[in-house]
Amino acid sequence: MTDVLPPAGQGSSSSAGDGGAGEAGLVRTLFHSERGGHEQVVLCQDRESGLKAVIALHSTALGPALGGTRFHAYDGSGNPEEAAVLDALNLARGMSYKNALAGLDHGGGKAVIIGDPELIKTEALLRAYGRFVASLGGRYVTACDVGTYVQDMDVVAQECRWTTGRSPENGGAGDSSVLTAYGVFQGMRASAQKLWGDPTLRDRTVGIAGVGKVGHHLVEHLLEDGAHVVVTDVREASVRRVLDAHPEVRAVDGTEALIRTEGLDIYAPCALGGALNDETVPALTARAVCGAANNQLAHPGVEKDLAGRGILYAPDYVVNSGGVIQVADELHGFDFARAKAKAAKIFDTTVAIFERAEADGVPPVAAADRLAEQRMAR
Repeated sequence: MTDVLPPAGQGSSSSAGDGGAGEAGLVRTLFHSERGGHEQVVLCQDRESGLKAVIALHSTALGPALGGTRFHAYDGSGNPEEAAVLDALNLARGMSYKNALAGLDHGGGKAVIIGDPELIKTEALLRAYGRFVASLGGRYVTACDVGTYVQDMDVVAQECRWTTGRSPENGGAGDSSVLTAYGVFQGMRASAQKLWGDPTLRDRTVGIAGVGKVGHHLVEHLLEDGAHVVVTDVREASVRRVLDAHPEVRAVDGTEALIRTEGLDIYAPCALGGALNDETVPALTARAVCGAANNQLAHPGVEKDLAGRGILYAPDYVVNSGGVIQVADELHGFDFARAKAKAAKIFDTTVAIFERAEADGVPPVAAADRLAEQRMAR
């Protein structure tokens, strides 16, 4: 699955007097790029609360678009608003593929609230956002993502019935990171079977970059399976929480140190996207990559670089679909056992993708895309 990029020659900057070259580039991306093809993009602004948000619907071919709400500042970009739109487009497209491969009757959508959640998140802002989601009349169903939590969805749900990831007290499924981590673990088991002929991580060394909402649950699964775990996170408190609970876990200082760890069997990117790029792939010591982060491939061609180095890649939008399986089940009266049983099938789906990739002589990402596109076309 290829990310949405600005058309050739269109950067992210705009100049005075031209109406905004960056914004024009985004419009051309939306309507003309083969990587685009999104059905609808909604720009939302509520001046009173300070809300600025983007809601992107890639496809409703399989049903209402389903995907989380990211709350992020995009401070590293020269144009945060444009970066947010591109992120929403990429994430929404990824959700179409993820939901198709998860066997859900949902298309792909994603929303981004622009800003630092630690500074601007308020009840008024979340309720304003909920009203914008509600205005789509059920074409988009939202949930948690980076920067949003169960309690936030409870607030959004006060304005919008098409909200999942709510607390159990409010009729929801609770924290979707629980089954996200479980699904990634199933993807790791499938990777282990492909590489070593046995679907277990016992005595394997797994490095996790990012031990926040999903990563710390993943640590639990791996330790229970007998794996050796190495972690890192930009938040010292997240690492400390893991080490306090599990002194046997080892921590390293930063992702660069993690990917170069000797004896690493599986690398699990579990933070933001773009973790696999021209700098990190040549440095990887791991035999496989399987993690929870969305959009791990920084640009088209990285999947071929991984294959060229003999590194098995479990497509992110396959293995991290446990969370969306969980929140989708909420729409039908949540049953954890039922949702977990469906998330367990991520193992079978990942195995099938590896088999299809080998049979077709293509990287696993290409095989996954083909399977997803076949279901969407039907």
